[in-house]
Amino acid sequence: MSAREILTAFLTIIQREVRRFTRIWPQTLLPPAVTMTLYFVIFGNLIGRRIGPMDGYDYMQFIVPGLIMMSVITSSYANVVSSFFSMKFQRSIEEILVSPTPNWVILIGYVAGGMCRGLLVGIIVTLLSLAFTSFHMHSPLLVVSTALLTSFVFSLGGFINAMLATKFDDISIVPNFVLTPLTYLGGVFYSISLLSPFWQGVSMANPILYMVNAFRHGILGASDVAPQYALAMLVLFSVVLFGIAYHLLNRGKGIRQ
Repeated sequence: MSAREILTAFLTIIQREVRRFTRIWPQTLLPPAVTMTLYFVIFGNLIGRRIGPMDGYDYMQFIVPGLIMMSVITSSYANVVSSFFSMKFQRSIEEILVSPTPNWVILIGYVAGGMCRGLLVGIIVTLLSLAFTSFHMHSPLLVVSTALLTSFVFSLGGFINAMLATKFDDISIVPNFVLTPLTYLGGVFYSISLLSPFWQGVSMANPILYMVNAFRHGILGASDVAPQYALAMLVLFSVVLFGIAYHLLNRGKGIRQ
């Protein structure tokens, strides 16, 4: 394929993905906004008043970066896993596979679609948070970099889940039993400095901790993890997951069998 044809295929996949989640926006964009608003009201206003400052910041300010990242993570993951598995289940993915479109274009196209939804939801939640608190951007470049890498990582995760899933129940196992616990234990609602040294060490094995803290440092300038180290870990996760997803797609795992 020529460069122009590759670009056309890539943009076509993205356009399809964006149209898919914007067409059903009451199911894809509205629920995260409502859920995060409840978090702001219950955890930020009601519970936050009793907790008091965290790391020198108002509790609402402290949890906002984590909640934004939570929305980006869940939306990026959900978009790719549901879209690609539906294509696989309906066997319409075969139309793309028999075309001359390279596998890496297919992979990046679906991942980019998931990133679009994740970042759009993140922007919506950020705007909603301004109704509850105010904050400044300590490092806009770090904020943007972390958001992009986080949505990229979890879009890849959703793609891998969709490749390995054999039935619709399989696409809910990882979000319910892996993603949700890691998110709540990733420093969204607390600083790991409050934990004992042993549990601080255990928390360092949680990839979401690096995403939340890098984003928090970009907004507030406070973090439990050095931002450069957190970004390095995000790049590492991106490379590893991209390699796994590309390998599964080349093998046709769950598609060509």
